[in-house]
Amino acid sequence: MSQFTASETVTHDLDSSLLRHGMRRRPGPAEDSHPGLTDSPREERETRAGGEKPGEEPGEEPGEEGDMRKICRRSAPFRWMRKWFLWLIVLYISIPVIVKVFPSIQAQLVFLNFVRVPYFIDLKRPVDQGLNHTHNFYLEPEPGSRVGVWHTVPSRLWREAQDADASWFESSLTSAQSVILYLHGNSGTRGGDHRVQLYKVLSSLGFHVIALDYRGWGDSDGSPSESGMTTDALLVYDWIKVRHKSPLFVWGHSLGTGVATNLVRRLCDRGSPPDALILESPFTNIREEAKSHPFSMVYRFLPGFDWFFLDTISANNIYFSSDENVNHISCPLLILHAEDDAVVPFHLGMKLYTLASRSKSLSGHKVQFVPFAASLSYKHKFIYRSPELPHILSHFLEISLPRTPDP
Repeated sequence: MSQFTASETVTHDLDSSLLRHGMRRRPGPAEDSHPGLTDSPREERETRAGGEKPGEEPGEEPGEEGDMRKICRRSAPFRWMRKWFLWLIVLYISIPVIVKVFPSIQAQLVFLNFVRVPYFIDLKRPVDQGLNHTHNFYLEPEPGSRVGVWHTVPSRLWREAQDADASWFESSLTSAQSVILYLHGNSGTRGGDHRVQLYKVLSSLGFHVIALDYRGWGDSDGSPSESGMTTDALLVYDWIKVRHKSPLFVWGHSLGTGVATNLVRRLCDRGSPPDALILESPFTNIREEAKSHPFSMVYRFLPGFDWFFLDTISANNIYFSSDENVNHISCPLLILHAEDDAVVPFHLGMKLYTLASRSKSLSGHKVQFVPFAASLSYKHKFIYRSPELPHILSHFLEISLPRTPDP
């Protein structure tokens, strides 16, 4: 008796006919579960050998489920990128809001006094920074607080300075050598490397160099503020003036140029200006500097930039208005600025010079601007490397100061 029914015989004959013509018939529902029906012998052999049917890649699920998994795998990187992009947008929007709500953050970003570079430096031992003719001491701007000060004597006195005590350094100020009060910029301490290198250059030129850390910087007590920085600079200036009768110059760098013009304006207002003011990498005022700073680039064109950031600086009583101060200064002024300065753009130093050259209070005094070409790569804090610096200073100060008569 035959194993196939009539319908099965017809189906078998149809399959054989389709296979001879290279075609394959899709099995019906009834045939899917029939134990005696399989794919063609060739497909069955390939399935047994490879575990997959022809046209299917290993590890893939057949049909729509496999296609969906392919699409998911391909779209995963885009989902990851979109997630990070959304996080960046949230962060971008959050920072201005946080700064506006907590304005003290903006003050910290202006002063950066919490950044101490180099780290682990003992400011009580300037000799560790290669200054073996420097004395560390402290002054008290207010009862119970102190500011740290370094006094570097002219290099020709370095032998006498070895193992000398505080009284020897103080008495050395009675000599005929000029003194430079150095006011540093934000971040770091009076022991910063580029500052130490400048002390060495100035010392080799025969200057006493006195540098301080404002309150809140280095090992000085207190918290930073514009008024406090100016008060500290005035304290040290008066301390020098009591002990030193020879020429006294004020040198400010970067943020210290704002402190320097504040200080010199006060001195001029009370009728005792310094013998000259030297500004290295200066700006006009803190608002213009903040707007030109590289850190503000990503927000510079944000609607409300002034309200979020610049007004917040003013809310902390931080102005450093050198552009206004030059209208109240009456002493020789020298400005040094590198064309490739990315921190305080060159055009701000040039703008300040233009304002100073038109100042009525500075008429009759020498006002000089010295640019340094971008090809020299002095940037923001390496003007001390210039071999022309000694000549620039000696030329400017000789013109600015009365000549000592020959004996």
